[in-house]
Amino acid sequence: PEGFDPVENGKTFDDNSLIKAYAAWNIGKTWSLADDSGLCIDALGGAPGIHSARYADTPQARINRVLSEMQGVENRSAKFKCCMTLINPDGNVAFTYTGICRGSIIEEQRGVNGFGYDPIFLVEGLDKTMAELSEDEKNQLSHRGKALNAVLDFLKQYNPKI
Repeated sequence: PEGFDPVENGKTFDDNSLIKAYAAWNIGKTWSLADDSGLCIDALGGAPGIHSARYADTPQARINRVLSEMQGVENRSAKFKCCMTLINPDGNVAFTYTGICRGSIIEEQRGVNGFGYDPIFLVEGLDKTMAELSEDEKNQLSHRGKALNAVLDFLKQYNPKI
């Protein structure tokens, strides 16, 4: 809705997810779901982390910054992390879940699907980047897909027809 622009000033993905979920709940006073997510690279101390969307001015500049910071780094392990928070109509946190997709940062971009850091994130156990996955594959393997499926499983307790 117009004017919906919560300030994401939390220190964690959980904090920012909660901020956004409450901002949505304050508008409709009904079930509200929000997430916060990003890329966490071990060798960079978890960066870009909660600053993933603001790590540089453009998506390509963000990729370039990560690739530059990772030059010559041996440990390339990383993970995408997504925290989802569900607020019930009474304004209470009903459920939270953090989905994780593990992988590593490759040295050159591959693939054209997805967005953000997908072309440089090699999914653990596959020889594909997130940007090389089909939409169905990504929905099953991604951090957001895992978090959303957990929320859906939770909601099925209220309505088995979901």
